[in-house]
Amino acid sequence: MLKLLKSGFYTSVQDKGRFGYRDKGVPVSGAMDGLALSMANALLENEEDAAVLEITMTGPTIEFEENTFIVLTGAKMSATLNNQPISNYKVHEVGIGDILSYGKLENGFRSYLAVKDGFTTPKVLGSRSFSKALTRVTYLKDRSILPYTPCSIFKPKIEEIKIDSYFEEKVLEVAKGPEYNMLGDKQLEKLFGYDFSIAKENNRMAYQLNETIHGHEVSMLTSATLPGTVQLTPAGKLILLMKDGQTTGGYPRILQLTDKAISILAQKNSGILFLSNCFKICKPL
Repeated sequence: MLKLLKSGFYTSVQDKGRFGYRDKGVPVSGAMDGLALSMANALLENEEDAAVLEITMTGPTIEFEENTFIVLTGAKMSATLNNQPISNYKVHEVGIGDILSYGKLENGFRSYLAVKDGFTTPKVLGSRSFSKALTRVTYLKDRSILPYTPCSIFKPKIEEIKIDSYFEEKVLEVAKGPEYNMLGDKQLEKLFGYDFSIAKENNRMAYQLNETIHGHEVSMLTSATLPGTVQLTPAGKLILLMKDGQTTGGYPRILQLTDKAISILAQKNSGILFLSNCFKICKPL
């Protein structure tokens, strides 16, 4: 078991997501930064879909009640184990009564905590991911308890990895969306040549950008959307759907973010500036 002495700002359980139910209006959910999730589970030699803690902006204080091994990935939040600094992307052994604490946010926005073999919270529709629309809780509170399988012996094939930090990247790779061809020259010029910054309206459902491009008068039927779909409102606002985003929408779908682009965006908070050429077409949809 793991106990959250303090829960942090927004801490939830996430895995790769919930698939096969979008036709019933169920969002995918899952870790916002899929790259960080994958690397954490790979270092611990977990199943790739093992559940982790997703920690947003402000980290929790955690007490371990069983032996295990842990890995921290994603944002760097000045983590300490029993008051001693520990690094991200490295396997650490923890014992009964050990305390993991988080401090100042140094880079990124979302951090991930994985334990050996993953957290064993209940599955709902095949996934342990918390979801506002579906699960009993959407984020953890103080004194929350999370189960995992104790582990005292583990010799990882790779104990630590160095990564090329993607937290500072300012380019989001995209594919052309189904309604991309409705865009006019002025819209395309601004979309691919102007600066954009993240609005304060950003969460697990969607990120909005402060700047607008020219609007439109296109009327279309409600159509399927995915995490990473970029919608254009009639007023010219850009809405970038994220992991808890709705499954359908009535705005033109002009672009589709790649998985890496979703991870890059998930590590950014409001006010972050993307320079011109923010969007880069990588392949047709």
